[in-house]
Amino acid sequence: MSLSSQLTPLERPRNLRETVLDQLRAAIITGELAEGTVVSAPVLGQALGVSATPVREAMMDLAREGLVETIKNKGFLITTMSEKDLDDLTEIRLLIEPPIMHAVIENIPDAAFTELDALADECLRAAETKDLRAYLQLDREFHAAILKHTGNPQLVELATSLRIRTRLYGIAALANKGLLADSAREHHRLIELLRAGDGPGAEQLMRQHIGHARDAWATGDPTSADGA
Repeated sequence: MSLSSQLTPLERPRNLRETVLDQLRAAIITGELAEGTVVSAPVLGQALGVSATPVREAMMDLAREGLVETIKNKGFLITTMSEKDLDDLTEIRLLIEPPIMHAVIENIPDAAFTELDALADECLRAAETKDLRAYLQLDREFHAAILKHTGNPQLVELATSLRIRTRLYGIAALANKGLLADSAREHHRLIELLRAGDGPGAEQLMRQHIGHARDAWATGDPTSADGA
């Protein structure tokens, strides 16, 4: 299968580099660009309908995120993620994100819930319309918007990086089955728990949410999800 049939050509937006970056990142996370393959900026640019320059810049960003490696005189290698790698990433995320919900509850102002409600609504809409690129971006923004209320930008950066590096090869299958929207609705439930000051409930829901990313989202099998 050619790259041109895998990737959807882009309209030229105001910020082309960021749009290219989001498109390529989503393609790697969901497996549209298969791990272990070498791709070049010119070929990717042709598939996306843009020049090689914004693609090359985006791939350098993805290299810093650990999603690709630079191969001299060849292009970029899509890094391989083993089951052990996914388990390790999940273990770290479980150590960080669920327990920190208690600190978030103590610091989050009432005004912040307007932003969180809007992000949760947009994320659900993306899941329902099977817009995976938008879903992944909005999901990152939603969780970053919560974690920023810890007052620890290093934690936000680390948690976002771990989320980006996690492969979600089954997410397209879940979207096609209409099940991704169920996970998206957990965002609304998390907001309710945070608004109610329910730290234990928010922590437990975050554990379940991360479990989806390791199991159902990674495999496409909803019966494999912990707590689902």
